[in-house]
Amino acid sequence: MYIIKVKGVAKIPDYVQLRDDQFTLLAYFRVDRPEKSLDKVGLGSQAAYIMNIVKDLPFGQILKLEL
Repeated sequence: MYIIKVKGVAKIPDYVQLRDDQFTLLAYFRVDRPEKSLDKVGLGSQAAYIMNIVKDLPFGQILKLEL
C-alpha cells in the first residue's frame, strides 16, 4: 500500500490518498478527518499509526506503507 499527502490550495484542504500495489485509489480523505474513510476500507484500527506517518510526510512524496 502507498500513501501520498496532497497539499490543498486556498479553500481546498490538504488530503491523503491511500493506494494499493497496483496504484488503485483505496481511500481519499482530509488530513483532519480520516476516521470515516479509514473505517470504510477496514483500516480504522490503524488510524493512529497512519496519521502519525502522515504528520511527518512531506507533501507530494509517495511512501510505501507496510501494514
